[in-house]
Amino acid sequence: AQPPSGSAPRRGEERAVRGAAPPARRSAGGSDSRYRDTVLLPHSRFPAQLPGRLQPEAELETQQKCGFSELYSWQRQRKTKQEFCLHDGPPYANGDPHVGHALNKILKDITNRFYMMRGYKVHYMPGWDCHGLPIELKALSEVKGAENLSPMEIRRKAREFAERAIEKQKSAFIRWGVMADWANCYRTFDPKYEANQLRVFYKMYDKGFIYQDYKPVFWSPSAKTALAEAELEYNEQHVSRSVYMKFPLLKSPPKLTSVIDGSSPASALVWTTQPWTVPANQAVCYMPDSAYSIVKCTTTGEHFILAADRVESTAAILDMQFEVMSTCADLVDGSCAHPTIPGRVSPLLPANHVTMAKGTGLVHTAPAHGMEDYSVASHHQLPTDCLVDEGGFFTEAAGPELQNKNVLEEGNEAVIQMLQAAGSLLKEEKYVHSYPYDWRTKKPMIIRASKQWFVNTASVKATAQEVLKKVKVIPTSAVNRMLEMLDRRTFWCISRQRCWGVPIPVFYQKNTGECLINSDTITDVIKIVEQQGTDAWWTLPIEQLLSKEHYRVFCLRYLIIVLLGTSWAHVLEGAEQRADTYLEGKDQLGGWFQSSLLTSVAARKKAPYKTLVVHGFTLGEKGEKMSKSIGNVVDPDVVINGGEDHTKDPPYGADVLRWWVAESNVFTEVLIGPVVLNAARDDINKVRAKYANTCLKSEVYRNRVRYLKM
Repeated sequence: AQPPSGSAPRRGEERAVRGAAPPARRSAGGSDSRYRDTVLLPHSRFPAQLPGRLQPEAELETQQKCGFSELYSWQRQRKTKQEFCLHDGPPYANGDPHVGHALNKILKDITNRFYMMRGYKVHYMPGWDCHGLPIELKALSEVKGAENLSPMEIRRKAREFAERAIEKQKSAFIRWGVMADWANCYRTFDPKYEANQLRVFYKMYDKGFIYQDYKPVFWSPSAKTALAEAELEYNEQHVSRSVYMKFPLLKSPPKLTSVIDGSSPASALVWTTQPWTVPANQAVCYMPDSAYSIVKCTTTGEHFILAADRVESTAAILDMQFEVMSTCADLVDGSCAHPTIPGRVSPLLPANHVTMAKGTGLVHTAPAHGMEDYSVASHHQLPTDCLVDEGGFFTEAAGPELQNKNVLEEGNEAVIQMLQAAGSLLKEEKYVHSYPYDWRTKKPMIIRASKQWFVNTASVKATAQEVLKKVKVIPTSAVNRMLEMLDRRTFWCISRQRCWGVPIPVFYQKNTGECLINSDTITDVIKIVEQQGTDAWWTLPIEQLLSKEHYRVFCLRYLIIVLLGTSWAHVLEGAEQRADTYLEGKDQLGGWFQSSLLTSVAARKKAPYKTLVVHGFTLGEKGEKMSKSIGNVVDPDVVINGGEDHTKDPPYGADVLRWWVAESNVFTEVLIGPVVLNAARDDINKVRAKYANTCLKSEVYRNRVRYLKM
């Protein structure tokens, strides 16, 4: 009997599928060719596997034919009351898509599709963070003579750079199969977004959570701006030039007066890893209720005051022999002479931040260059003058020997030489320790007092911590880390000395510097921003930004606001404006997760999310950090399409990239490399082979049914 019509494989189609018999061999005379189409062999159009070079092409064809671009709109039109909202944390629009993006975006897509298959409508609006230093620095690095650009030229360059980066990243996210309405994304430089950010700023200001103050902040000399602690990275191998120095005793503490008879000089012995801060010294601090000794150097006859617990270790470091003359538990009412500035007095003051782990137990205190130092100065009403400018150079106030010298380079050397010339230097040595760096410029930070805008996290963090305890956090261990980070954060510096961003909407009295911001001024500024964007702050005359009765005596200052975490006010829908899930990397525990919580709690006393999902970082397959110098950087585009040499970098396709995410334990560090990708490809081939075999069995069954009906 002849097989049913259409049951035999069509001529010209691919037959070499796993599970199918090979074509019948033609005999030498070709007499068996007439029987070829009568053999009932099962056939499937689904290939068990594709050659690597065909995989990317097949995926693109599938995306087009199956309407991947319409999937998000289709599921939004379904009639269901169940809705799942995943709020997309905006990546920086400052470069090409990388494997960290792939982990994050694909993991979000798997989550969204899971809820969609359970019958939910998914709300997911992709976004990009387009403002701030990451974009501005990258944009300016492409321009010769960038230091001569006007603020508006810088803003234009930065915007153009961000727009190009967004298009690159968006194309990659689409190629990875991420389901979204890609024609409707949010960008932080959109006028409506900027206006909403200013509304949140004013709500927090009106409630007393935002204030202006002069205090030490983390300062990046390489970027010439203040930074928040979350914008730092720590170099564990930083080398400082530490010094042991003498502060000559002017007034002996009463409990040591009988020991120091005045016949030989006495000094407080102080250690610091930042000699450049010595010109700003205003005090020497000691630990209250701790034992301090006065010792005599057996070689020189000099007397030194230092902590009793540090006598032996300090003597060994200085290669001296100390004879302990007396020990007491209080240095109250003592004072010293500044080691390099004649006439300046440095009082001995108690302070709880002093430790005995290193040094001498006596701490050099420069209020302009340390947070704890500033607290001591505030309590005792000491000067907090800063002698360092925005670029990290000593100012004229530091004196002619130091003026215009870089504090981390020749300025540091100059101070050490001054200590040497004054006879105050006992020893200098290299000291390797952890030190904060600007994570964008990769250059060392300093602490520098300046006038900035802050969020008073001390007054909001208790509520934030209580609110956070009601949020589901996956994995649960992450919630403790976030609570600890919140507890350590006493203030949040939100002003930056840059021009690419949303301006702080405050006017300043020309003569006194007094601030003007109220509901009327902010309403007017927000209206202008909604219509023209924040460029208006730089382009419009002040009389168009401020009412006529005020503008003649007020001026603008070009500071930008870094109030990350206000996207909930723009993206989330409904009266609650609350997402079901935020899903980001563990670095956001001190970043976007935390800033979103703080802004939402300060503005409306609730979290913007119900669940936090925290994933790990991507590493090389041996567990090492990815580095171009090591040669282990994995480019997701190369993973999909292959590299120049396909024997070295074969094209795996997006399915392998997605499988890698799906099978990984994302709550730890996620490894990727050739071995991992080959394993993922083998797994996919097994799945495809199994599906192809199922198709073959179905074809056999259909052929049997057709045959029996004849």
